[in-house]
Amino acid sequence: MTRYSAFAVFREGLRRQKGWKPAWRSPKPKKAYDVVIIGGGGHGLATAFYLAKNHGIRNVAVLEKGWLGGGNTGRNTTAIRSNYFYPESAALYDFSVKLYEGLSRALNYNVMFSQRGMIVLAHSEHDMEMATRQYNAMRLNGVDAVLMGRDAVRRLVPVLDMSLDARFPIHGGVFQPRAGTGRHDAVAWGYARAADRLGVDLIQNCAVQGFVMEAGRCVGVQTSRGEIGAGIVGAAVAGHSSVLAQMGGYHLPIQSYVLQAFVSEPLKPILDTVVLAPALGTYVSQSDKGGLVIGGGLDRVPAYGQRGNMPMQETVLGGLCEMMPALARVKLLRHWGGIVDVTPDSSPILGRSGVDGIYLNCGWGTGGFKAIPAGGYLFAHLLATGQHHDISRPFDLSRFASGALVDESAASGIAH
Repeated sequence: MTRYSAFAVFREGLRRQKGWKPAWRSPKPKKAYDVVIIGGGGHGLATAFYLAKNHGIRNVAVLEKGWLGGGNTGRNTTAIRSNYFYPESAALYDFSVKLYEGLSRALNYNVMFSQRGMIVLAHSEHDMEMATRQYNAMRLNGVDAVLMGRDAVRRLVPVLDMSLDARFPIHGGVFQPRAGTGRHDAVAWGYARAADRLGVDLIQNCAVQGFVMEAGRCVGVQTSRGEIGAGIVGAAVAGHSSVLAQMGGYHLPIQSYVLQAFVSEPLKPILDTVVLAPALGTYVSQSDKGGLVIGGGLDRVPAYGQRGNMPMQETVLGGLCEMMPALARVKLLRHWGGIVDVTPDSSPILGRSGVDGIYLNCGWGTGGFKAIPAGGYLFAHLLATGQHHDISRPFDLSRFASGALVDESAASGIAH
């Protein structure tokens, strides 16, 4: 990996950081590309990297209306896991975990993937029955899992309120040791730098305003920087998938919601795993800088605002105080929202859009960050070959017509 000496870092501080070389180019758009990817977040950048690395397709442009990684990739809670119920979901997300495990080496860039594990708490006898079901499903799907009782949970997370008279007493939980967290910016920057070095054009401040159609086929895009031709177009725009669909004349069964998150003031180390309490609608981890990274469920009011609101703040932080009363007086530093696109079965869409020449990577809901490597890898395979990889096939748009849904949210009881 690239390393800088202590002297080099000190020298740049003295000269106001003016000596660093850009991590990637800022090219002007060409007139046409073999592949145009709309969206410069994690999935778009990963797709471009795997197109170049795995398939040798390097005449590729990633178009981003703002800055790279400035959307949902920079607005999430960084959890990475594969504790899903259905074989299709387990295959997809565990593939992503495996790619994350080797990602720093593959990109020659430290993405700070910390496999600190994740515990999903059970708060009743019924919850323990569901936890056992979840544990058995994970093991059958080849995913690591440990079923824990109260004493094991207490040893793992001492800061939890383990009293029997708690509002939601803890009976046990399911722990995935290989789960963890990663640095969201580092994932985006790592993929961007690696894709650039393979010849991909990363074009920022380039908003897509429409599609160029000829004889019913998409042959390019209209942008704020002019018309750009394309052999094929891949759309990876997270919460704005439906907006792009309206431009392209295709329909998506997607609704956009705001997902809110919080970061606290830095604390001494008190939490070395990710903790999710489904009954409380709250999950939390501690970042390497000491801040608590806190999240919850969707605010089920359709919206495109990247900001939080007080009712959801009360719900999520109230749940945290119920779960860990010792943290009640901790101060918050930031509160924000990200826009997520949610499908009826809370599973992603990978496949053709129904318009010739336009392909889809969308509908990840709250699971987009953890799926970046797999989403990019599988989408690149689809764009390069025109065919599904075995792992992506169950997530084709056609499942909504056939009824072959993958309703993971209902099956596992964990928000996607």
